Amino acid sequence: MELTFWGATDTVTGSRFVVDTGAHRVLVDCGLFQGLKRLRRRNWDPFPVDPASIDAVVLTHAHIDHSGYLPALVRDGFAGPIVCTRGTADLAAVLLPDSAHLQEEDARFANKHRSTRHAPALPLYTSDDAEVALRALTPVAFDTDHEVVPGLTARFSPVGHIIGAASVRLDDGERSVTFSGDVGRPIDPVMRPPAPLQTADHVVVESTYGNRTHPATDPAGELASIIGRTLERGGTVLIPTFAVGRAQTILYLLSRLRADGRIPEVPTYLNSPMAISATELFLPHPEAHRLDPAACAALCDGVTFVRSVEESKLLTPLGGPMIVLSASGMMSGGRVLHHLMRVAPDRRSSIVVTGFQAAGTRGEALLAGARRLKIYGSYVDVRAEVHHIDSLSAHADADELIAWLRTAARPPERVHIVHGEPSAADAMRRLVRDELGWSPHLPTHGESVTI
Repeated sequence: MELTFWGATDTVTGSRFVVDTGAHRVLVDCGLFQGLKRLRRRNWDPFPVDPASIDAVVLTHAHIDHSGYLPALVRDGFAGPIVCTRGTADLAAVLLPDSAHLQEEDARFANKHRSTRHAPALPLYTSDDAEVALRALTPVAFDTDHEVVPGLTARFSPVGHIIGAASVRLDDGERSVTFSGDVGRPIDPVMRPPAPLQTADHVVVESTYGNRTHPATDPAGELASIIGRTLERGGTVLIPTFAVGRAQTILYLLSRLRADGRIPEVPTYLNSPMAISATELFLPHPEAHRLDPAACAALCDGVTFVRSVEESKLLTPLGGPMIVLSASGMMSGGRVLHHLMRVAPDRRSSIVVTGFQAAGTRGEALLAGARRLKIYGSYVDVRAEVHHIDSLSAHADADELIAWLRTAARPPERVHIVHGEPSAADAMRRLVRDELGWSPHLPTHGESVTI
């Protein structure tokens, strides 16, 4: 087998790995590039291999940086199955149409306000393209071998993180490679811990937090403190959230804080149709999380779900005190931008950043102390308090990744480190070498290796 890295090298986004058996070609993950403009431009380049030459796609999970290019791939000629877990298929049915809708909306906004040099601005793909791609989803069970192309089997193993997320082991009968996908945390308040690493000759592992460990703080306590101070000032607590995973964790913490009397009853809004749909998937997927039916129901207690654009537009102009959760988590698009334009200049308000922020995103700029943000072609002053609760991350940190790698029944011949900023990936390389004594490799974009 030959493995080629067409994404997630020197960046945390754009996961795309091509496995060529000589007779067949399989694509593992098909994500969008996000963050820096030079990376986002890759989304508009022709796919590095002819989509029609790909026989199957194997999807580790549904997050857009792993699945978001699928509509374009199908539109441009891919005609095979997209093999994934049932949870991933259910979430992709929410995320891909939403991704298409956001791109269409951004293109319409850019054309209306002439905030782009392109005339006209076009979406990368359309809602129709997303619906066509969803028809190719082929759900399979965890912990069972599935022949994705003749002579090559895939086995999905749970890794926590979000509903349906899996590591995937590809095996041609002689050689094997395991792709970690995104690895969840062993102590996540909502999601179950990852299963042990599937033993293989080669391992491709993420390194999002390869140079960091999560603080040993109580995220519920941090959240309660921020909310209490902000509401006393009459401000709005704006929590940009990743619609799948992070939104549900924050809803769970808010439900606990309200039940314990640690935060007041205050208008609370979840303004993300995608996050609303993802929250509703928790009940039919108990295998993925720790919550019983009562806890799942409590996620929605005291929360107003904002579904329509009209409701969204009326929300933050009302002013605080209130709590607003809205996507996207890195503030790269979506309804959160309209809230950000109103909340950021308000000294009474707070913006709570949760989890990792990729280079080039507004989230990264806020954490770096930016006092102005460019939104829809105009600059907005940042006077609100900015807080970072890093302990809410759904990604394993450096120590947790090393502990997960140790669970392999035998050491792999080589570990390929991807899905991290350069400093994080290089730190993970050193840990793999020094802590485990294994052979690490930092692939470059377009590099091929023999498995």
